[in-house]
Amino acid sequence: MERPLTRAEFTDALLGLSKRYWAHHPFHLRLHDGGCEPADLRRWVANRWYYQKCLSRKNAAIVANCPLPEVRRAWVSRIVFHDGEHEHEGGMHEWLQLAEAVGLSRAEVLDERHVLPGVRFAVDGYLDFCRTRPWKESVAAALTELFSPDHMTDRMAAWRRHYDWIKPEGFAYFDRRIPAAREDSACTLELVLTHNVTRAEQDAAIQALSFKCDVLWSVLDAVDYARST
Repeated sequence: MERPLTRAEFTDALLGLSKRYWAHHPFHLRLHDGGCEPADLRRWVANRWYYQKCLSRKNAAIVANCPLPEVRRAWVSRIVFHDGEHEHEGGMHEWLQLAEAVGLSRAEVLDERHVLPGVRFAVDGYLDFCRTRPWKESVAAALTELFSPDHMTDRMAAWRRHYDWIKPEGFAYFDRRIPAAREDSACTLELVLTHNVTRAEQDAAIQALSFKCDVLWSVLDAVDYARST
């Protein structure tokens, strides 16, 4: 049996998956370079809604599967972030504001008429993973948030530079999510490093994060392919 990784080695292995994060997908590269048409942004926003919509449910699944109250207490705030404490609050509400800012109606986002089969399949697979796999693996899968704050910061700068037709109120989600993701990712990394101590657990955590990178990449594959059809 292989020896467990040290915390430093384990951290390096997780961070090494950053090259597979969807920040490097051709669609995101084109989006940040100003090469997308309004229809491309609308398709991305409408399809990303299906992913945003699943986040509270996958976080609830992690809470439900976790036997440790201290972890549940740390994790439950993520549900509130996306659902809000009250109606017309939270990340999902702000995503609908983004949809309107790029020219979509709430109705066409909520009825999911634009959600592509590939996006639905990938996101449903991620939600099923979090419902059925051990909580430690699901938490490790969430470590894509390690890579997201800088990516979202670059996105906001690029959008303001290249897509000045987007209404400013559409940026509310990212303005709030960027600092929250930095805080969440530090907490998530500590949980993963602390609770995965055998080599088998560490390998499973690395594989879970790899799977999540595949989920996100598959979402953009579907969005990008639809551009040419």
